[in-house]
Amino acid sequence: MTIVRLPDHSVSGAGDITVFLLHGAFGAKEYWLRQIEALTQAGYRVVAWDAPGYGVSPLPADFSVESAARAAEALIRAEGTRRNVVLGHSMGGMIAQRCYSYCPDLIDGLVLSATSAAFGKSDGDWQQEFVNARVAPLDKGMTLPQLAPKMIGAMIAPDMHNDDIDRVVRVVSGMREETFRAAVYAITQFEGRDVLPMIDTPTLAISGGHDLAAAPPKVMEKMASKITGAEYHCMDHVGHFGWAEDADGFNALLIEFLNRKVRDAARDVSDVAVAH
Repeated sequence: MTIVRLPDHSVSGAGDITVFLLHGAFGAKEYWLRQIEALTQAGYRVVAWDAPGYGVSPLPADFSVESAARAAEALIRAEGTRRNVVLGHSMGGMIAQRCYSYCPDLIDGLVLSATSAAFGKSDGDWQQEFVNARVAPLDKGMTLPQLAPKMIGAMIAPDMHNDDIDRVVRVVSGMREETFRAAVYAITQFEGRDVLPMIDTPTLAISGGHDLAAAPPKVMEKMASKITGAEYHCMDHVGHFGWAEDADGFNALLIEFLNRKVRDAARDVSDVAVAH
């Protein structure tokens, strides 16, 4: 795939550590508001993208996790700083993994939120239910604004309501149907288990205890176990959108990890260099 333009993106904050935020199949850069606020206040520079086909960009004919990962690589090469961390949620986590395999020298940390390393057999019962729950209503004539509240509601913890979840629903409601369908199909085609043994950078995997239909905790824990030195944390009280269901809790995990494994690690290396 030839990258003819960079993906649409926002840049917030300043510093020599940049955190790239890759949204999921049902999303856009706008739903990261609380993470952008917390990260910039903590001294990090943040680049939040709209993946190809999202926002105002046209949907590529070859849309896939792999083609999106190449676009993410191009964005990191253009907007990266001295150290770069990629945070990917759901499909964005798949893109983050594949992107790492393309440019491991540019990525100094990974945060994988509610994602997996492979979709599995597309004809499996769980996989078919995943697709049908999202695409079948559209086939019957439902619009995304009608589907989004019900779909998102089924993916979060019971009785979970707040402004951040409402923002996710608004973002998904504003998606183009062609992009929504293409993203669901791309997820079903993803196979990234070959990447896990390659990952040699600080990695944090965060799951939701109620996320049983998209990225079950056992699946994420097994994925994390295949990555050398990866840290795994399950937010027991949330579902698939932990960063929206409990933004403060998610952000605390995120920033503690970044401070300890990326920022402080960089200082330790600098101190050693000065001492010698």
